[in-house]
Amino acid sequence: MKIIAVLGTGRMGTPIARRLLAGGHRVTVWNRSPARSEPLAANGATVAESPPAAVDGADVVIVMLTDADAVEAVLFGPDGAAAALRPGAVVVQMSTIGPDEVRAVAGRLPAGVSFLDAPVGGSVNAARAGRLAIFAGGSADALESAAPVLEQLGSVRHCGPIGAGAAVKLVANTGLVTAVAGLRDALTVAAALGVDRQTALDVLGRGPLASAVERVGAPGASFAVALAAKDARLALRLSASAPALEAALDLMQAAPDQDADLSSLVSADSVKES
Repeated sequence: MKIIAVLGTGRMGTPIARRLLAGGHRVTVWNRSPARSEPLAANGATVAESPPAAVDGADVVIVMLTDADAVEAVLFGPDGAAAALRPGAVVVQMSTIGPDEVRAVAGRLPAGVSFLDAPVGGSVNAARAGRLAIFAGGSADALESAAPVLEQLGSVRHCGPIGAGAAVKLVANTGLVTAVAGLRDALTVAAALGVDRQTALDVLGRGPLASAVERVGAPGASFAVALAAKDARLALRLSASAPALEAALDLMQAAPDQDADLSSLVSADSVKES
């Protein structure tokens, strides 16, 4: 059994915390909006009033927040968690932020605290079922310390040193959003040519866009357009040229419902309107 702190109990942090509680770990949770954490008390979690209180005595600290600014504030802000980390603890940074931002976070942690960069592939259902793809960056020792926790959440791939996990996550998300944008184009052409939507999806599902077709039809998928666009902007900031990603970003930024799942970009109504 590990003593675990989960900082951030949003769409992904909540099922991650529940999964770890079900695995027999002691879990303390914190969220900027306390109402998002309080339901986890019914599952056995301790709800902390502050980040330092959450990480006090923790073996593993999971950080699952929206962006680099949130990570900075929660770890190093006026009421930040970093100063309360115990020697020997491992910080597992699972938010999607840039490799440069990951390395900056790692460099500011107290002496004796290990760090693992471990963003994930997969959505809410995958987190609930322990089927996330975890892209780990960091030392072998840090990975070994966190492995008993991470392996309850999904499959772990050691991608290299700190920052490598973040880089691989951006590559994966680039593939996802450009594939979804490509699927939208294909369905737009199908509609213009009078090809039945389901026929087009069946055909496209047997070719290079198979993963996008599968993703669009996945029940319970939850990757908000706004978050996908945030990740695309991050990838473009770090890339010399990615015109297909730029086009996908334009499409996402123009979407009327930024909180909808990414699959909304290829809904029957959205394709008709394009």
